[in-house]
Amino acid sequence: MYTVTVGPYVIAFQSLETQEPPLRYAWAKQHAELLEEFDLERSDGDFCYLVAGPSIDHPTLVLAQRHDPTEAAGFYPGVLVVPETDVLFIGAGERLLAYDLAHPARLWEDVADTGFWNWVRYGEVVIMSAELELAAWNLEGTKLWTTSVEPPWSYEVTDDVLELDIMGVKSEFSLRGGPENK
Repeated sequence: MYTVTVGPYVIAFQSLETQEPPLRYAWAKQHAELLEEFDLERSDGDFCYLVAGPSIDHPTLVLAQRHDPTEAAGFYPGVLVVPETDVLFIGAGERLLAYDLAHPARLWEDVADTGFWNWVRYGEVVIMSAELELAAWNLEGTKLWTTSVEPPWSYEVTDDVLELDIMGVKSEFSLRGGPENK
């Protein structure tokens, strides 16, 4: 299990290629303020387990899910915490989730086209990369924009400008405004 501290929050997470949750999961789910479980009855996919709160022993959120595509295919779960707004972004397989950790609640559930890659924060904007999608949210968890991409693709951010390169075709647009508001 990996543990990261961001601001007032400790995030512990683990992804396993197993059918059985770890022993600590049974304890954590009994002590969670908010428990979320997705697709645990599935026999395929990796098991991903996350605990978030002021400490591992006092979990605000416990999340367990099976996700596909899996780590074996190069799709690793990822989290991003925005400490000043208490928002937690989670991506695993094709499932995207956001939670309010201050007042334990799910803010939304979304889908990453073909498989989640990562979260990156640029100032006031959170970017999500997936196999066939690039999307942005503000720090409160409100979606700003989304656009389709096709491998090979990449992007760079300089100041408030995002430069997107899709198979050698480049475009630029405002990080907050997105590709529709160039």
